[in-house]
Amino acid sequence: MKHAEQGNWVARSLKSVWHPCTQMQHHESMPLIPVSHGRGAWLYDREGKRYLDAISSWWVNLFGHANPRINAALREQLDLLEHAMLAGFTHEPVVKLSEQLSALTGGVLGHAFYASDGASATEIALKMSFHYWRNSGQPDKREFVCLQGSYHGETVGALGVTDVALFRDAYGPLLRQAHVVASPDARAAREGETAQDVARRAAAAFESLLQDRAGRIAAIIVEPLVQCAGGMAMHDPLYLQLLRELCDRYRVHLIADEIAVGCGRTGSFFACEQAGIWPDFVCLSKGISGGYLPLSLVMTRDDIYAAFYDADIRRGFLHSHSYTGNPLACRAALATLEIFREDRVLERNRERGEHLDRALAPLAAHPKVRHLRRRGMIWAFDAVTEDPAFARRFFTAALRHELLLRPIGNTVYLMPPYVLDDEETALLAARTMQVFDEVTA
Repeated sequence: MKHAEQGNWVARSLKSVWHPCTQMQHHESMPLIPVSHGRGAWLYDREGKRYLDAISSWWVNLFGHANPRINAALREQLDLLEHAMLAGFTHEPVVKLSEQLSALTGGVLGHAFYASDGASATEIALKMSFHYWRNSGQPDKREFVCLQGSYHGETVGALGVTDVALFRDAYGPLLRQAHVVASPDARAAREGETAQDVARRAAAAFESLLQDRAGRIAAIIVEPLVQCAGGMAMHDPLYLQLLRELCDRYRVHLIADEIAVGCGRTGSFFACEQAGIWPDFVCLSKGISGGYLPLSLVMTRDDIYAAFYDADIRRGFLHSHSYTGNPLACRAALATLEIFREDRVLERNRERGEHLDRALAPLAAHPKVRHLRRRGMIWAFDAVTEDPAFARRFFTAALRHELLLRPIGNTVYLMPPYVLDDEETALLAARTMQVFDEVTA
């Protein structure tokens, strides 16, 4: 009976739902899992089968599914205020969240502008940067710079600073072309080079562009420490320090896209902290609400905010979203920050990370594995394979072994929620290696 019910939900979904980041025809052979409920690190289908959510449901779920503390905060908020427009109004959750996030930057980033998804945050940061320069009497500064292999979202502006052909090529005629500069990806190290050497080379390439175009460049946008959708390309913090120096020298904004790498994912709450720098704009989304509700925001410096503060409405930042600063989403984010504080999450993640490191260590010697790497709570390795269907085959095999893992091309990555116990950690490592052996045999 349960099997028939499960099949019914799959059929109805395939008939009526257009699923994201999917060639729908692949579901003729690739399973679609109808999720019934979640508990902790696990998702359950309608037959009762379980799947360890080892990628945090696209990197958003930090503290497990149906987290009782976030649930309680949302139940309380539901009885107070579900939503009110943020133009002309304000409310407690959005004020407290803005204050607490600013405090985490030591007050350097003093104002937050809200939206719902990561791509929208990217759009906001790009528009703010351009508009700042316009308000400052430099309207020619309207060009943007991104890194090779960068990904910043799939709206038209965000795709303009994305360098992943699979996502952007179909829409090329719609896009405003950005300058693409070398990635500091540590895997690009030449013989005898270190990750810092790669960082210096990449920064030098950016400076060459600045020497020629600084008068027209508004900003460079980067994912600090890890370029996630580009294949989990990791770089040394030195690169961010060099970028900050170059942006200051040539008067160009630095936009840190921490949508995926923020909220503790790289080992510090903000990835930029590991370089000892603050950008001009930080984009946050995904984990900021604990994986509960769509929420994104852009934090920026007071001097940038001041450039829009004027009696002339045309100098204001008139961007808007209907659900900007939604109280329920902000309350989920406040509960998320509370868990970070009360549970010493960053400290405990270091212990969890070391445990998973030890469990995954055999992969380093595997003949079909290259570049086993880790930054904070992100692990990745590259499969030596020519199989164009590797990612789909791995995903399907992982489901058979109770794992939700979804490689990017030939890069297998783990980005689990911050709640795994020792038994779950051992299971994740052992079955990841088992699936890899099965798929590459």
